[in-house]
Amino acid sequence: MQSRIFRLTIIFISSIVVAFAFNFFLLPHEVLTGGVTGLAMVFGLMTPVNTGYWIVLLNIPILILGWMKLGKEFIGNSVFSVVVTSIALIYIPIIEVTQDALLSAVFGGVIAGAAIGVIIRFYSSTGGFDVVSLVLIKKWDVPLGGLIFALNSIVVFISGFFFAWELALYTMLSIYITGLVIDRVHTRHIKLSLMVVTSKGDELKKELLANLVRGITVIEGQGAYSGERKKVLYTVITRYELAIIRPILKEIDPQAFVSVSESMEVMGNFRRD
Repeated sequence: MQSRIFRLTIIFISSIVVAFAFNFFLLPHEVLTGGVTGLAMVFGLMTPVNTGYWIVLLNIPILILGWMKLGKEFIGNSVFSVVVTSIALIYIPIIEVTQDALLSAVFGGVIAGAAIGVIIRFYSSTGGFDVVSLVLIKKWDVPLGGLIFALNSIVVFISGFFFAWELALYTMLSIYITGLVIDRVHTRHIKLSLMVVTSKGDELKKELLANLVRGITVIEGQGAYSGERKKVLYTVITRYELAIIRPILKEIDPQAFVSVSESMEVMGNFRRD
C-alpha cells in the first residue's frame, strides 16, 4: 500500500511538472510538444477550449487501447497522470519565462522529458503516443524516446501549416530533446546481465520468478576461501527491472554478491515486455 501511495505521489508531482513545462516554456511561444498532447496544444491555441480539456478528449480512445494491451494498473496510473496534467494546465497560468523561443524549446523539452521519463519509470504514462509507443516496444526492442520522436514528428508538420515554420522547427527541437531525456531516465531498452552469488538460492530464485518475466539459470558453486556451498543465479534484465530486483535482494539476502554489467546484444528467447 505504501509503495502504491509513493508511486502515485511521484506521478502526481511529475504530471504537474509536465504542465509547468508546457505553460511556462512551450505554449507562450507556440512551441508544441508531440503526439496527442501536441495536437491538444494546437486545438487549445486555435479554439477557446483549454488545452487541458483537449488532452482528456483525445486520450480516451488511446487509453482504451492501452487498457487492452498494457493492463489495468498501468492505464489506471496513466488516467491519473492525464487528469492531473490536464487540471494543472487549466490552473497554472501561461507565463513567458523568456522571450527567446530557442531557450524555451530547449528548457521546455528537458523539463518535460525528465518528468515524462519519471512517469513512465513509475509504471504510468502521459497518455497519447506514450501508450502507443509502449505497445510497440513490446514487439520491437528500440529506445522508447526515439520511437516517441518518430511518432510525434507529425505534429511538426501540422504546426508548420497552422503556425510559422520557424516555430515548427523549434517544435522539432523540443520533441527531439524530450525524446533524448526520456531515454536517459527510462532506459528500459538497455539490457543488463545480472549474476547473484547467494546462500539462499532457492528462496531468491522463487521471489525473482514471481516478480519478473525472465528465465534464470542456476549454477552450483562453492566459495574458494570458505568452502561454503553457494548458488549462482544468472539472468538478463532491462535496466528498468533493476529497480524491482534491488529491494528483493536486500530483503532476502543482503550479504549476496551481486554483479551487474551492461549487455551489448541479446539474442535468443528474450522477452521484450
